[in-house]
Amino acid sequence: MPWQRVRGHERRIEVFDRVVKRDRLAHAYLFTGPQGIGKRLFADELAKALLCENAPPGRLAACDRCPACLQVAAGTHPDLFVARRPEESLELPIEVMRELCRGFALKSARGRGKIVILDDADDLNEEAANCFLKTLEEPPPRAVLLLIGTSPDRQLPTILSRCQVVPFSPLPDELVADLLREQGIEDAKLIEKLVPLSGGSPGQARALADPALWEFRQTLIKALSASPCDTVGLAQSWMRFVEEAGKEAAGQRRRGAQVIHLLVEFLNAALTMSVGGTPRLVEPEDRRAMEELVKRAGPDVLVDLLNRCLDGDYQIDRRAQLVLVLEALVDALGQRLKSA
Repeated sequence: MPWQRVRGHERRIEVFDRVVKRDRLAHAYLFTGPQGIGKRLFADELAKALLCENAPPGRLAACDRCPACLQVAAGTHPDLFVARRPEESLELPIEVMRELCRGFALKSARGRGKIVILDDADDLNEEAANCFLKTLEEPPPRAVLLLIGTSPDRQLPTILSRCQVVPFSPLPDELVADLLREQGIEDAKLIEKLVPLSGGSPGQARALADPALWEFRQTLIKALSASPCDTVGLAQSWMRFVEEAGKEAAGQRRRGAQVIHLLVEFLNAALTMSVGGTPRLVEPEDRRAMEELVKRAGPDVLVDLLNRCLDGDYQIDRRAQLVLVLEALVDALGQRLKSA
C-alpha cells in the first residue's frame, strides 16, 4: 500500500495528491520541521510516487512493484539524486553540490522527469548554495527539487525565495509511543520517559534511548549537585563522553546536544519543584539530587541555569567549537550555583 510507511502526515499526503491531480506540482519545495519527524521519509515516498511507472493517472500513488519503485527503494534510480552532508563535515561541501548539479543536468534516463532530495538544506554554506542556485532557477523539464530543513530561518534568502515551504508538525505523543514499540523498544518505563523528551520526534526519542546517555546524565547531575562543583573535571568528563561518539564532528555535536537536552529536562523538573509543583516522571535516584539543588538554587537561579543551557545548545547548533562551548557552559553553571 502506497504511503504506508509515512505516519502522522496524512494531511500533507492529501495536499500533494490534490496538487498532482490538478497538475500544479511546483519545481521546488522546502520541507521544514524538527528533525526525526519523517520529512526525509515523506520525500522518499513522494519521489517514488512521482517516478512510478505504473502510477494511476492523476494520482500520487506508487505501485511498489515496478522497476522504478524498486530502484527508488534501493537507492539506484538513475533519475533520483540524493545529496547530504558527509558525516565528517560540518557543511555540505561544494564538491558534492557540483557533482549533484552535473548529474541532474543530464537528460532523464527513464522519461518520467528527475528528482533531487537535498538532505539537509540547513547545511548549505554560501558557496554550495550559489552552485545550487542555477539548478534551482532553471531546472530540467519535469524536475522536482525537494529540500529538507528545520526552519525557513536557517535558509539563505536566495534559496528560500525559490521554494514553496511545506511545514511538517511534530507527531502526537501516542503515535511516537506506538512507533517506538514498533521499532523494537519494549521497555514501557523507558518509552514513558522518552515520549515527553521527544518533542514529537520519533527520531529524537530513538537517539535518547541510548543507555550511555542516561548513565552520563547521572554523572552530570551528581557533579552539579556537589558543593563545590568541580567544573574543570566535569568539562573534561563531558568532552571525553562526546568523543566516544566517534571521530566525526557531527556525531560528537549531536551527543553534546543530547546531554544538554537531558539536563534541560532535569532543570525544568527542578524548577517545577521549586515553585511548589510536582514534576512528572522524576526517577527515584534523581529526587535527592533535585531536592538538594532546589535548596541551593531558587527559581531565579534555575531559570538562569536553563537559559545558559539553551544558549549552549544554540552555540552547538551554530557550529561553535564544541570543546569551548562545553567548557564555557560548565563554568557558567558552576559559577552560578556557587553564587546562589
